[in-house]
Amino acid sequence: MSAPKTDSQQQILALLKQLNREISAQELYVELRRRSQSLGLATIYRALKALKLEGTIQTRTLSNGESFYSLAEAEQHYLTCLNCGKSILLENCPICQESAASREQEHFKIYYHILDFFGLCPSCQHQIHVES
Repeated sequence: MSAPKTDSQQQILALLKQLNREISAQELYVELRRRSQSLGLATIYRALKALKLEGTIQTRTLSNGESFYSLAEAEQHYLTCLNCGKSILLENCPICQESAASREQEHFKIYYHILDFFGLCPSCQHQIHVES
């Protein structure tokens, strides 16, 4: 059973549910201020850390170090271009069956997993090929 949520955690969860997409901590800060729910950025980061540790939200970190947060309800996997930063959502997870077997064997409670592939999108491949 998880600990009771703080007001800041509840505000962040409500916003994530309403937006139903990934969002950075900076974007959360701006959006909460826009909605007259002013929280400090440090408070937002503390709330995000607590929510992540209990498995309520998940984090995806891009190659530039920026983190995006979303509800941990559904697994999402991406192809991310290292040149332009574009992320393409993969429809199917290639390791879901493996993780289920590992979870049972090790008696490990998995909240979520992240699978990202990094490379070059077709547009950037073409651009780099033309420039070389």
